Amino acid sequence: MKKGQLNHLATAGTELSVRVTPKASRNAVEAGNDGLRVYVTTVPEGGKANAAVAKLLAAALGVAKSRLTLVRGGTHRDKVFRVD
Repeated sequence: MKKGQLNHLATAGTELSVRVTPKASRNAVEAGNDGLRVYVTTVPEGGKANAAVAKLLAAALGVAKSRLTLVRGGTHRDKVFRVD
């Protein structure tokens, strides 16, 4: 997904449900009927995958990475991020 393509979701206070696939073959953000899916090539250890997801999601939303807060799912594939 191109940079800023999901900017309509970037309203402060919005919570985004995300399904993450770590160790994927590519980095990508896809919006579908069942919500957002984020694919990252990094491994899920030491918070590396969470950092990569936040970076990709921030780029797709067109916001700074510091405006995203991981609310739930730090160690799970299903995560909830809040836009601050």
